[in-house]
Amino acid sequence: MRLKWRLFLVNTVIFPNLRGSTRTMETQELYNLYLKHPKVAIDSRKVEKGCLFFSIKGERFDGNQFASRALAAGAAYAIVDDPSVVQGDGYILVPDSLQSLQALARHHRRQFFIPVIGITGSNGKTTTKELVAAVLGSHYHLHYTRGNLNNHIGVPLTLLEMKEGLEVAIIEMGANHQGEIDFLCRIAEPSHGLITNIGKAHLEGFGGIEGVKKGKSELYRFLGATGGMAFVNRDERFLEALAAPVAKKVFYRRSDNLSLQERDLEVRLLDTRPFVRAAFIDKDGRQYEVNSRLIGAYNFNNIMTAIALGKYFKVPCDKIVAAIEGYIPDNMRSQVLQRQSNTFVLDAYNANPTSMREALLSFAAMEGQRKVAILGDMLELGEESQREHERIAELAAQQGFDDAIFVGPQFEGVARAAGFRHFANVAELKQWFDAQHFQNCHFLIKGSRGMRLEDVLGE
Repeated sequence: MRLKWRLFLVNTVIFPNLRGSTRTMETQELYNLYLKHPKVAIDSRKVEKGCLFFSIKGERFDGNQFASRALAAGAAYAIVDDPSVVQGDGYILVPDSLQSLQALARHHRRQFFIPVIGITGSNGKTTTKELVAAVLGSHYHLHYTRGNLNNHIGVPLTLLEMKEGLEVAIIEMGANHQGEIDFLCRIAEPSHGLITNIGKAHLEGFGGIEGVKKGKSELYRFLGATGGMAFVNRDERFLEALAAPVAKKVFYRRSDNLSLQERDLEVRLLDTRPFVRAAFIDKDGRQYEVNSRLIGAYNFNNIMTAIALGKYFKVPCDKIVAAIEGYIPDNMRSQVLQRQSNTFVLDAYNANPTSMREALLSFAAMEGQRKVAILGDMLELGEESQREHERIAELAAQQGFDDAIFVGPQFEGVARAAGFRHFANVAELKQWFDAQHFQNCHFLIKGSRGMRLEDVLGE
């Protein structure tokens, strides 16, 4: 239960002066300092002159030990929670530096009376966030989560980057335990929100698929309790039922016969080879086609979500098309790479049973004469791990690939039992891979972040 109250603990901070006496400082007073020094850092190596440095404790480092270095590098103040490091009036002592950062971020967010869109889900939330940001950013002054700053530290940092004049903000929220989305909602206070899907991700932390449903739908429950609005994809299992607590809802779905008569926002899937093509209509019935640079039928839902939000927020249709067509995936998320005569679908940022299944089926549907799937362990599956790895190995065997290669201890037993090639780690895989001299092949590279499968392509 700790996550539920920690945000509200920090109402005051302690401000030491050179003589060693202290006085309390309300959050508003700390916010006044932030307004004078609106840059925030938590890494002493990335300090900018005049910023506020928050000394966060991590698993490996205690930021308090770097406070003096941050001040020497030009930070205006160092917010610390260890009295022993305080050496002068450049230090602000608080009960908990992380709580101070979170409370400050929430206070800053409350200065903006604009749509704040929260995005979470088991799969596709970062790609969806990027697509929605591209669409809304083509028409509005937008701020959104950069990279993968979607946790209890990243969300506050994202909020504190919000500047005057914003019209829309998009905040990505990640979680691997129940209670975390609720906690992030109480910092970011989204007015709008969407869940991409409910899948088999972080089963160990959530306690199975029912735990995932309960944890991810905390966004819906927050929106319901605060009068917010939810965007609900009717094609995704569970979402419509989970969104019951929300009074204000916008539904969207796939349709093969676009119509102005339906209440739902509709998008049509035209093709998935080699890239996803979609179509939608404007208020007068004119059809617009989108030729994306995203592969796989599973990316259609991400594109459809971006179109739905663009239409709801009245982004001109031609801007919606241009924004989606201009988005090129990177950072190992459905990233297509050409290396000499070989094509690689690099989807190694993360993996779970749901995303692994979709990637395999999509890869099987792609054009290409010789196909090789390289699959790494799916982590954080708990008691379900062995069976889920068995299912993926079985599915891979059914696709008729020229070869399927498995990497990691979780896949070892099922791979060897089925007669597949197996490597203990990426280093062993790379040694074998480099010796093969593949030509004119298509590869799928998919695995959890901890497997670092992208290293097989390193020099």
